[in-house]
This record gives sequence, C-alpha cells and structure tokens, in this order.
Amino acid sequence: MARTAEKRGKDETKAAEKKVKATGKPAGGARGGITAPVTPSPELAEIVGKNDLPRSEVVSKVWDYIKKNDLQDAKDRRQINADDKLEKIFGKKSVSMFEMNKHLSKHLSAKKD
Repeated sequence: MARTAEKRGKDETKAAEKKVKATGKPAGGARGGITAPVTPSPELAEIVGKNDLPRSEVVSKVWDYIKKNDLQDAKDRRQINADDKLEKIFGKKSVSMFEMNKHLSKHLSAKKD
C-alpha cells in the first residue's frame, strides 16, 4: 500500500529527529552549492561588500550594480559593458551575461570554517 504524502512527511520528520538525537548535532539544512557563504575578492568587494554571503546574493548584487549604473548594452541587452570596477573583475570591457558567472567565480573563495 502506498503511503500518503502526510505519512511520508511524518516518517521523515521522525527519522530526522532520531538522527539529531543520535549525533547530537542540530539539523543543518541546505547550506551547500549556491547557498553556501563565499568570500568576495577585494575587487568584487567594491561592488558587493566585504562580508561573506551566498553566491546567489553576490550575483544579485552584481546585477543590481549593472542596472543601477546602466551597464547593459543598449542594442544587445545580453551584453554587459564594464565600467572600471567591473573591468577588474571581468578582465575586459564587454562580456555576455552568460560569461559573467565564470568571471565572478574567479573572485569568490569558499568560506573556511
């Protein structure tokens, strides 16, 4: 017989509580991948701030900066025309929005616990 979603949820909750009691560690939640805190380089910190923050938040703040300073190309909105701060990060005057994350990753380091 198939379990209902409610029964499955209760079973998973019980299993998680049992694991917490056994290990003595609190349930961690999702803090990996895009939600894991990263440290920006000094060049990137000029735009996003020097505090550790999730990669998704870094990308969001860079987009806010791009839009605030009107750095998207007028004809091809996929292109970003870098100002002096962004040129330090991208290494060139113009990049596509698809290349941006590749360049940002060079300026992010995983937070060390």
